[in-house]
Amino acid sequence: MNLIARLLVVLVALAHVGFLVLEMFLWSGPIGQRVFAMTPEFATQTAVLAANQGFYNGILAAGLLWGALRNDRAFMIFFLLCVIVAGVFGSLTAKMSILYIQAAPGLVALLAVLAARQKAA
Repeated sequence: MNLIARLLVVLVALAHVGFLVLEMFLWSGPIGQRVFAMTPEFATQTAVLAANQGFYNGILAAGLLWGALRNDRAFMIFFLLCVIVAGVFGSLTAKMSILYIQAAPGLVALLAVLAARQKAA
């Protein structure tokens, strides 16, 4: 597998680790409130929902990292498709910028994985 494709997958995974940290640990603090333009009251009320969302981002990150470390093309494709679908859904239901922050990098990485040659068996 092309090293560039695997590096792009790792970058998408690291972004999802960042989303996990933001949603699970920083949500109610000043950083989370600033990033998501929330009042302290709203941040407190939605913290459990955000933590759940962060957990799912962690699952995506783990799957992407596992695929990249094992050089498992099918695994990377599956998790990148999950990232893209989640990003499109988020852009339609929550905030349009999710399309550019989550789905677009996932699509770029997916195209790189699909274009990369598989290593010889």
